[in-house]
Amino acid sequence: MEAAIFEYHKEEDTVDIEAFQGEKQKVIQPTSLKDPKLEKLKEALVYWINSTLKSEHIVVQSLEEDLYDGLVLHHLLSRLAGVHVSVEEMALTSLAQIRKLGMIVEELDKRLGLQDSSRIKWNVKLIHNKDLLATIHLLVAMVRAFQPELDLPPNVSVEVVVVEVSRSGIKSDVQTEVLTEERDASSDSQSKTERDDPIEQLLKLEAHKVNTVKKAILHFVNQNMSSMGLQVADMDKQFADGVILLLLIGQLEGFFVPLYHFNLTPVSHSEMLHNVTLALDLLNDTGLQVSSVDPQDIVSQDDTATLKVLYALFKKHKGKCEKEEELSKQEHKQS
Repeated sequence: MEAAIFEYHKEEDTVDIEAFQGEKQKVIQPTSLKDPKLEKLKEALVYWINSTLKSEHIVVQSLEEDLYDGLVLHHLLSRLAGVHVSVEEMALTSLAQIRKLGMIVEELDKRLGLQDSSRIKWNVKLIHNKDLLATIHLLVAMVRAFQPELDLPPNVSVEVVVVEVSRSGIKSDVQTEVLTEERDASSDSQSKTERDDPIEQLLKLEAHKVNTVKKAILHFVNQNMSSMGLQVADMDKQFADGVILLLLIGQLEGFFVPLYHFNLTPVSHSEMLHNVTLALDLLNDTGLQVSSVDPQDIVSQDDTATLKVLYALFKKHKGKCEKEEELSKQEHKQS
């Protein structure tokens, strides 16, 4: 095991044991790297980063390979905390990257309220060395601090080998490292229910109650689309290509989405996905965040995902639409 940990040293290299003395290194066990829960957490964090930085045209594919130079963390800090650190945009050399990371991580630690180094599970060296464990710990802490409403996969933990180097040799121990908090099903059921999305709760009710809400939302949609000569009869199917959803968002938020930004008559799956992704990005830009909705779900005509988006719009604009309808009735009576 010890040989495997340090196998990257070439045979002709001279390893300075004193340089490693007293230092503990954590390495995720290969079996844990294949854990589906860990994979879901990584996917959720990548999706969160890409959604947050969509307007800046930054796309992350790998947590290990895309965050080590500080560029992504720099933009996340600016976007989420409104803090701009005066560092070069592109740090090309290793020394420049470490210097940039140092300033960004120091500022992040302050914003996260973690000046106590004993509580911090990451540092500049680990992040720059593409340490997955440290990178995930940092990202999870950022989500908890800046977007606590975001539900990350719970109960994610990994087996790690803790390696410590001393004059007497190398000691290793296997431990469990918690990445996201554990939840006890019995004790946490009430708080979890309170955090559930309203649509998730709605779908647990009787069918006639669900249909009543759907009719109210459908009436709201058609009320706002009638001026365009459009009418929706099937919410799942007619919103799947993203066209009516984009037009509805523009109508409610008071802006026009240029036709060259989306496909007005989408045919392929990729065109539909582009439209729906754009629609969700627009909602995010207007401050209307819809939890746990993937563009793919709407394209696939997922009832729950479509309802979540429409309910969010309904909840935000229902009062304004009712006032406009009342004013219209009064003007009609007066005339």
